[in-house]
Amino acid sequence: MKYFDKFGVMIDCSRNAVPNVTGLKKFLSAIAKMGYNTAMLYTEDTFEVENEPYFGYKRGRYSIEELREIDAYAASLGIELVPFIQTLAHLGSLKRWRAYRHKIFDIDDILLADEPRTYELIENVFSAIEKAFTSRRVHLGFDEAHNIGLGKFKDLHGYEDRYSIIMRHLGKVCEIARAHGFESTMMANDLFFNLSPGVFCSDEERDFPPEITEKVPAGCETVYWDYFATDKKRYGAMMRSSKKLSENVWFSGGAWTWGTFAPNNKYSMQRNAVAIPCCIENGVKNAFFTLWGDNGGECAYEAVLPALMHAAALADGLTEEQMKARFYEITGEKFEDFLDLDLPNYVFGENVPVESPYFQHSASNYAKTHLYDDPFLGTMSASLTADDASLYRGYEARLHAHAENSKNYAYLYENMARLCEVLEKKLLLAKKTRALYAAGDKAALRMLAENDFAECIRLADRFYESFRAQWYTVNKTYGFEVQDARLGGLSRRLESCRERLLAYADGKISEIAELEEGVLPMDDTFITSWAEMISANWV
Repeated sequence: MKYFDKFGVMIDCSRNAVPNVTGLKKFLSAIAKMGYNTAMLYTEDTFEVENEPYFGYKRGRYSIEELREIDAYAASLGIELVPFIQTLAHLGSLKRWRAYRHKIFDIDDILLADEPRTYELIENVFSAIEKAFTSRRVHLGFDEAHNIGLGKFKDLHGYEDRYSIIMRHLGKVCEIARAHGFESTMMANDLFFNLSPGVFCSDEERDFPPEITEKVPAGCETVYWDYFATDKKRYGAMMRSSKKLSENVWFSGGAWTWGTFAPNNKYSMQRNAVAIPCCIENGVKNAFFTLWGDNGGECAYEAVLPALMHAAALADGLTEEQMKARFYEITGEKFEDFLDLDLPNYVFGENVPVESPYFQHSASNYAKTHLYDDPFLGTMSASLTADDASLYRGYEARLHAHAENSKNYAYLYENMARLCEVLEKKLLLAKKTRALYAAGDKAALRMLAENDFAECIRLADRFYESFRAQWYTVNKTYGFEVQDARLGGLSRRLESCRERLLAYADGKISEIAELEEGVLPMDDTFITSWAEMISANWV
């Protein structure tokens, strides 16, 4: 890299999808050729920890031997593999086990500060990563713990300023880290802004009082993360503000894989095209890009290789032609073909301007929300203004063609093609059902049930097969039980609605209650939670 000292990628290994060793090696090889020299495995509890049998239990956790194998392979490529753990929040998966539930949690998914058992767990975690990684750098997490001190901690100790609790806890964690040989620690810096008090991700530069800056432990580097900003002013202000907290600041951008089946390469590229030059202008020498897997890890991490290539090209000063040539040399795929993996979310077409509210992830997650939109409830389609799903036919054809021509990534193209195939039938199914029911057209409802609903079930099952093949190619088998339940539930619900429509058409039932009730507009079309998509009830 011409400018950056450390330039990396973070792979989420904690949101059901745990990348398998073979898949990670393939991915690491690709990003190394792009110029990345750092990688992070985000492991909340998905690794083996001695004396903590429920830590990562039934989650597909990595063994120490697997982590050593990945670490050695990364090193052979010139990549430093950095452990990314959580030592304050985002540990909700542990709460299901009684071994942890009432012992180490304050509130939400936040650990109970000042509790000896909390530090016993953290000590054991560091004993594990000390053995598994050769890097002496560690990311401690520390993000989004806004409610710290407001739960069990308050019950035990009374109210205390949250910033004081965090800094005391951080000091203890850094002390444990140093005792296990980790001289360099990193942490997200959002809480410094939110609890000092202030606003994180503001376009106004700010100062911090000495009682805040003086308590940041020596050797603790802070990470400014931002996956959303489109303007230079915000990035610059946040980077300059962050430098007032610690001398060494990292920037963390996003290569959007989270909350959706389809990647969001174009959205990522648009934002990083602003962020990376701001890093250079503001003297931020270290950066990494996150591949989160929120709400199930449905999107394959390899699907954002174009966004990662684009970020590397910006950092290395490559022209667009040079970038595309390098991408083909590395992957054996055309850059433009790989970008077509984004297509399932483009319900309004591919050429919607980036400033439009309909541009990709800035306003929508159509591929997932409309796959799971209940045909009777119709909550996800309430605000959808598209009235033509035929464009998915073209998307599907292109993606199938890419799959046939692909040298190394046919399973990615095939899976997105199958998703487009089912979306062509499913996108407007709830609207059609509701309109025909309102018109009292039982004959048309019968045809809809016998044709469209039956075809949706068949196509949903085909998508399930391709999605399973993709998952097993890049991930461990653990976590797919969630997808079995979700996609199996989709097919079962479609069949249930089909049966009730036929019963209504035959006069066996006098009404369908869900279709009798109207739908209200949705204020937020960017929804990632499967539970919110399928029902207004508790899931």
